[in-house]
Amino acid sequence: MSRLPVPIARILLILLALATPALAQDGARNAAAAREAAMDFRVYVDGVKRKGERPDLTRPEVAAMLGRVFDLEALNALPPVQGSDITWLLDWIDAAKETNKSFLFYGAKPGPQPDLEALQRNMTEYEDQYATAVNFLIRGQALEAVSTQMFMASLAPEQRTRVREQGLMGARKSTAEFILSTICSVVESGGKPANARLVAAAIRDTRAVWASYFLPQDRTRVVEYIAGHDKQVPDEATRADLAAFTEALQAVD
Repeated sequence: MSRLPVPIARILLILLALATPALAQDGARNAAAAREAAMDFRVYVDGVKRKGERPDLTRPEVAAMLGRVFDLEALNALPPVQGSDITWLLDWIDAAKETNKSFLFYGAKPGPQPDLEALQRNMTEYEDQYATAVNFLIRGQALEAVSTQMFMASLAPEQRTRVREQGLMGARKSTAEFILSTICSVVESGGKPANARLVAAAIRDTRAVWASYFLPQDRTRVVEYIAGHDKQVPDEATRADLAAFTEALQAVD
C-alpha cells in the first residue's frame, strides 16, 4: 500500500502517540530495526553503485540486513493488530517497500518509461529475494489495511474528514495495484515454482482482507485478469491459491 499522504501520516502520529498498548511496543521496536536495516542496505547499494558493481544479496551481512527488513517471523509473532498500530506499520512497510525497490530497480535508466531490461535482469538475479520481499509486503500490507480501517472506524463522524477519506480511498486503490502487479509477476515471470507458490500463498492467506478492502472496480479488474491468465500458470498449487483468492473477491456483494 502506498504511504498515506504526509498530512494524514502526521495526524496519525499525533493522535496515536498516546494510545500505544504495551504489546504494540514490540511492533514499534521491530519497525525501528527494519528502518535501520533499510538505511544500512541503502548505504551498501549506493557504495556498490559508485564502484560500478552489482549488489550481492547473498553476502551474509547483506542477507542479514534484508532479514531484518522482511522479518516475517517477527511480524507474525505480534499480537492481533489494532488501530493504534498504524504508525509503526506505516514505517515498517515503507522501509520494506523502499528496500525492495532499491534492488528491483537497481541500474534502471531514468525516464518516463520503466527500464524493462534492468527490471528483468534484477527479477532474474534476485528472484528469491524478491519473492521473500513480496511475501512480507503482502502480509504486512494486509495488517496495515486492517489497522487503517480500525483506526478510521474509531473516529467520531466529525473526525472523518475529507482528507482522511481521500487518503483511505487512495490507499485502497494503490494496494489493489500492488496485489495485481504481484499476480502478474507470478503469471509472467517464468521463475521458480517455489517462489510462485510463496507469493500465491500470501495472496490466498490474506484474501479476506483484500475482498473487503479493494474497491469494487478493482475487484472486478483483478478477477478478470486472473480468469484470462490462469492457464499460463503451470503450477497446480499456485493456480489453486489464485482460484481461492478469486472466489473470495467474487463473494463480496
